[in-house]
Amino acid sequence: MKAVDSYIAAPPPAPAAAAPADRRPVEFPDRPLSRNDYILQRRLQNPAKRMNGNGGGFPQGPYAGPRPSAPPLAEGQQPRHMNRRERQRMNQRQRFVPEQPGFAPPAPAADLPAQRMSELQRLEPAELLAMAEQQGIIETLASHARHDIVFALLRNHAARGGAVIGEGVLEIGPEGHGYLRNPWASYQTCPEDPMVPQQVVRRFGLRPGDAVEGATRPPSRDQRERRFVITDVVSVNGVEPSESRRAPLFESLVPTYPERRIRLETTREETEMRVAELVAPIGFGQRGLIVSPPRAGKTIILQKIANAISDNHPEAELVILLIDERPEEVTDMKRNTKARVFSSTFDEGPERHVQVAEVVLEIARRKVERGRDVVILLDSLTRLARAYNAVQPNGGKMLSGGIDANALTRPKRFFGSARSFEGGGSLTIIASAIVDTGSRLDEVVFEEFKGTGNMELCLDRQIAERRVFPAISIERSGTRKEELLMSAEEMEKVRQLRKTLIGLPPAEAVELLVRRIKDSATNADFLAAFKG
Repeated sequence: MKAVDSYIAAPPPAPAAAAPADRRPVEFPDRPLSRNDYILQRRLQNPAKRMNGNGGGFPQGPYAGPRPSAPPLAEGQQPRHMNRRERQRMNQRQRFVPEQPGFAPPAPAADLPAQRMSELQRLEPAELLAMAEQQGIIETLASHARHDIVFALLRNHAARGGAVIGEGVLEIGPEGHGYLRNPWASYQTCPEDPMVPQQVVRRFGLRPGDAVEGATRPPSRDQRERRFVITDVVSVNGVEPSESRRAPLFESLVPTYPERRIRLETTREETEMRVAELVAPIGFGQRGLIVSPPRAGKTIILQKIANAISDNHPEAELVILLIDERPEEVTDMKRNTKARVFSSTFDEGPERHVQVAEVVLEIARRKVERGRDVVILLDSLTRLARAYNAVQPNGGKMLSGGIDANALTRPKRFFGSARSFEGGGSLTIIASAIVDTGSRLDEVVFEEFKGTGNMELCLDRQIAERRVFPAISIERSGTRKEELLMSAEEMEKVRQLRKTLIGLPPAEAVELLVRRIKDSATNADFLAAFKG
């Protein structure tokens, strides 16, 4: 006789035995148990050997009953059958939802005022250490670095029930979420920079370069967060978020030639600016190049241009951007100008050079969209192009000097953003280009940008070596469509002046012009007395 497996030959359950509550009645009670029914019955009789609700080994098919219901989860507990990826997805959904139904964030303490991040970010390290010692968190600091102290103070304020207001300029990464960078650190990455979730970015229509202010929540240890998170936006660029959406896009504005002149003449003694205004006048929306060899005085020219714009046009937004510069030059520029200076020094990587340039450009674009006049003084465009070339992925066509053909696209976008617009608003960029350095790459960069500007102020090394300043080459300097910036009478006088000076050697021409200018109080008096 053929042997039969015990689990197949097992008799049906006795009529007196009660069926499990979670097991549906079998349609054919006289039918012997199948293999799957037998396994399920054994598991229901021995709960200790269940697989914790993970569904492993439960029968499938038309005779499979419903799975045993899992026990209710406690608050914040996750089901054990979820794998690591599913837990991460749930964490992302819970993290980036600003408001959840039935969830009420803890109310801030009544005796603690709201703490603005900018109020701490602008303080000196000694003041921050004194505050940390007063609050008793000096021993818990990760380090005595400025930004670590700021983050510890903000986290302690939130732990005591106080509200933290996040402020900064939005920088959006390739993942879709962004961070609020603060201007006191030249927009570099800091531990206290709050994160702006992608849902918040889409909900309020935020764009890179927007000045955002909003409520935050502290980082959650359960979700392994390291930053404060923006949960609501109060203002964008100083107005309501709904009103900020109405600003036109930068790309949709109509560009025109510069027609409003930027006055560089200040006092009688500032001969450098008086000469520059006669040789190469500047207008709002100008795209100018200061072509200079090393040690020709371009830094002094930029400082004097910045001070002249601050004195004559205080309504304009003036920014100085120093790329790959010496640290002492950055300090000197901050102390000798009234402009806002943002920098990245030569000991930082090319990624940092590119990052600060992109943030400054996006800020300027957002302000121009609201009808503001923004002036950016860049030193230097050559070093910025070098940084873009360093971060450019390999694979493109190589030009002479070892520069990638695609590496110049983004610096051209930066420099090409300078323009004047119909209906108000302008972006002026005056950038320096370094030549005669012996580097083929620098020459290629200058040749690529030579025809993109509409103003050039060329400095001559031979004039500078004779200690004649400003070392401006009158013959090679000039402005396109300068008749839009001058009156007809002034334009005629300037043409006669150039004809007279071009016939002289460069150094003698500058010396003669400076000597004649010093004899007059203003450029208008000088041109009126000029006989040709």
